[in-house]
Amino acid sequence: MSAVTVEDVTYTYPGADRPALERATLEIPDGQLVLLAGASGSGKSTLLRAISGLVPHFHGGSFAGRVRVAGLDTRDHGPGELARVVGTLFQDPETQVVMGTVRAELAFGLENRGQSPAAVARGVEEAALALGISPLLERLTAELSGGELQRTALGAALAGRPRVVVLDEPTSQLDPVAGDELIGLLRRCNDDSDTTIVLAEHRLERCLGAADRVIVLAAGRIVCDAAPEEFLEWAHREAPRLQTPGARLLASLGLAPVPGVKRARAALRERGLLPDGKQPDPGDQQAPAAGKPRRVRRGGAPKPALELDRVWHELRSGPAILRGVSLALQPGELVALMGRNGAGKSTLLRHAAGLSKPTRGRVRSSGRVALLLQNPSDYLVHELVCQEAPAAALKAVGLDGDAFAGRHPRDLSGGEKQRLALAVVLGDPGDPAAVVCLDEPTRGMDRDRKEELALLLRGLDAAVIVATHDPEFVAAFAQRVVLLADGATIADGPAATVLAGGSYFVTETARILGGAGGALTPDQGLALLQRPRRTQEAIV
Repeated sequence: MSAVTVEDVTYTYPGADRPALERATLEIPDGQLVLLAGASGSGKSTLLRAISGLVPHFHGGSFAGRVRVAGLDTRDHGPGELARVVGTLFQDPETQVVMGTVRAELAFGLENRGQSPAAVARGVEEAALALGISPLLERLTAELSGGELQRTALGAALAGRPRVVVLDEPTSQLDPVAGDELIGLLRRCNDDSDTTIVLAEHRLERCLGAADRVIVLAAGRIVCDAAPEEFLEWAHREAPRLQTPGARLLASLGLAPVPGVKRARAALRERGLLPDGKQPDPGDQQAPAAGKPRRVRRGGAPKPALELDRVWHELRSGPAILRGVSLALQPGELVALMGRNGAGKSTLLRHAAGLSKPTRGRVRSSGRVALLLQNPSDYLVHELVCQEAPAAALKAVGLDGDAFAGRHPRDLSGGEKQRLALAVVLGDPGDPAAVVCLDEPTRGMDRDRKEELALLLRGLDAAVIVATHDPEFVAAFAQRVVLLADGATIADGPAATVLAGGSYFVTETARILGGAGGALTPDQGLALLQRPRRTQEAIV
């Protein structure tokens, strides 16, 4: 018996003018790790909701066909019954966490199933150890960062050892180390207990190497179902926007695309394009120009749009979240704020916008500070998309036109909600913000939408600071990267210097090329590798 069987499923959300899934048919045997790929709004989240029983039982709408999970027909069994065999993590973990502490959240599902206190305690401990959240067990869930909340929700989903686990963008709010650890954990669950895992992701480079199979959706239809290498070949021919950065680099050099950094480096060495045994000097890097130059006042130094002067944020019953952070942004400057989960990124943005007050230090701004926090649904209060923001703001984020105007904001995909919330905080173009602060704005966005967002940010007159774990997005828009650790600034410099000079907060291209020449994107990597060999050796 297969773990998941989807038979000729067509589903339309209430009020939608076209199906979110159309004639979808697939079978997933026990123990497979399946990666769902596709553009925003292609049907990935809807397919996961169908497997978990939320479609149609929770969302309503029109449903045809059948879905069976671990032998249970979702027509006859609701989400509550299916939760015994399906663990679920969706894009907005803040809506899944219901208990006051992390320990209580991990125990909640086990207790509801009637397990003994000893079994509950063991399940909580194993889930916490596996996800690295043991230090958080006594923390209040209301005080967790976005990444910590995501790991907590995932721990609750895995604690009951479900037969099937469905995850929607599970690494979107995780730092690079935590993201890699999560994928390793899923692979281990898959190997050790034959847990079937269905994973939807836009950042395919993070998990393609761990997948057994890739299923691609487009406009609700399954258009590709293949092994990872075959998928990359298909994407090169049919959907270049779905290629990983490493695959795009290899394909541009006439090489067969392969998943993973190690195999990509091996392919380049075989062609003599990557010198053996040499590591580049990260100090010899040039930052690619992005956006506009800083705006300078006549007759003097530029006046900062935002300035943090030795800012501390200390909790009465806990550690300091920010430790003497000093930071200045000039008008028009594009800055990425990076660091591991819990480093203080969201707290810094809250101080910039005045939502939090420093216990020591000062925050100054030259005008309105627009802030978009991690949960876009908090900004959506109207019945129609067209009512949420001015028409010009909706057009700027690509949500204008009849296809969106009459839809309910809650029916949008995760990426579409993110863009709509951005339009809300940008507001009327006649009253532009002096500073725009964005916290994980690319959650749920495909590559095209990320590039559109990068173009939008580069066109703003405001200073822009974005907290993100997505180095590919940072390479597309940022002039400067500020790296936080334990609430303090540990690096602040040009994007190429910071992103190509390390091991974790780096793009896939930089990993493949070892940071040579400060190449962050496939185009920059191609330009580097096509230089005369003497020039390459001088850079390395």
